[in-house]
Amino acid sequence: MTSDREPTPQGAEDPDDAEIGRRFAAGEEQALALAYERWAGQVHGMAVRAFGPGPDAEDVTQQTFISAWTGRARYRPDQGPLPAWLSGVCRHKIADTWAKRDRMRREAEAAATQAQAAPAGGTTPAVDTAIADRLLVLEELDRLGQPQRGIIELAFFADLTHAQISERTGIPLGTVKSHIRRTLERLRTRLEVDGAALPA
Repeated sequence: MTSDREPTPQGAEDPDDAEIGRRFAAGEEQALALAYERWAGQVHGMAVRAFGPGPDAEDVTQQTFISAWTGRARYRPDQGPLPAWLSGVCRHKIADTWAKRDRMRREAEAAATQAQAAPAGGTTPAVDTAIADRLLVLEELDRLGQPQRGIIELAFFADLTHAQISERTGIPLGTVKSHIRRTLERLRTRLEVDGAALPA
């Protein structure tokens, strides 16, 4: 009797790396949790080496596992171990983050340059407002943690719908909508405060 029950808990409690890889590829959600528990430290270490400890390293770690899970159909257990594949995903996320940092810096610099180059008294309120709003959005993104930051970037910079963001990130649609709503409320509050502080 006991011999019939022993293999199941042993396999469930302590699967080897290859077994986790096979279950991950098969879409077992428990395998995602096991993979995160076993290899998140390795992935985070790569991100820390790229960005130093802090939000970017944490974001890349989370994005790596989200991307790996949503793209698990591309993983072939017979072609290599799961931790090596996760490292490859992490390298892509590190490169994406550097590119995103550079793009956002260029956008902020361009907006600031445009604001400085505008002739005094000759700018239109619409242009001034658009520049100010753009800068405020970029500043607010710097304050956000994940997953809120990634959701807002997908909504406003990649122009994805709420449903597309939910599908890409694996985050429930209701959670996506609530994150966007709360962030927009924060932005609106900041716009009102900054507008009130402007000289008449």
